[in-house]
Amino acid sequence: MPSLILASTSRYRQELLARLRLPFEAVAPGVDEAALPGEAPAALAERLALAKARAVAARYPGAVVIGSDQVADLDGTALGKPGTHAAAQAQLRCMSGREVVFQTAVAVVAPGLAAIERAEVRVHVRELSGTAIDAYLRADTPYDCAGSAKVESLGIALLDAVESDDPTALVGLPLIRTCALLRRAGLEPLA
Repeated sequence: MPSLILASTSRYRQELLARLRLPFEAVAPGVDEAALPGEAPAALAERLALAKARAVAARYPGAVVIGSDQVADLDGTALGKPGTHAAAQAQLRCMSGREVVFQTAVAVVAPGLAAIERAEVRVHVRELSGTAIDAYLRADTPYDCAGSAKVESLGIALLDAVESDDPTALVGLPLIRTCALLRRAGLEPLA
């Protein structure tokens, strides 16, 4: 069986991939994640997922490498990881009462294969008061999450609805699509 590598240091993606019970190693891809001028959020997520997988695959020939990226899309504008409390407050204020589309791309690069899939998750954010935003941010500190919220934690309280055909996509790695790509690379999670 070829070695499996996750081109990510994200603990969220590592926890998700561990659900498949395949042994893997996590390796930092070292890819510049800045958007190109005029790049749409979906295109950004796809480009970065593939770039991460290719960067690590170049260092580990023969391995099956998974790259993933997520971009929060608010009316065509990419919302990145806020990094700070103030930036997260501003993001959540902008998202209040609106729909945000999380574009999550996953790529698999292996000998003879470079494939990518994307999952869209539509998130309906409820109307949020400044007090609710501040209370949430102090409780969950989601400063390393695109869109300033952790749906797998208290962030679920910020939402009215989530629409997706791949429920893990919102956390950062669409496992249904990942399984399909791994099968194409010759790795069967149920073997």
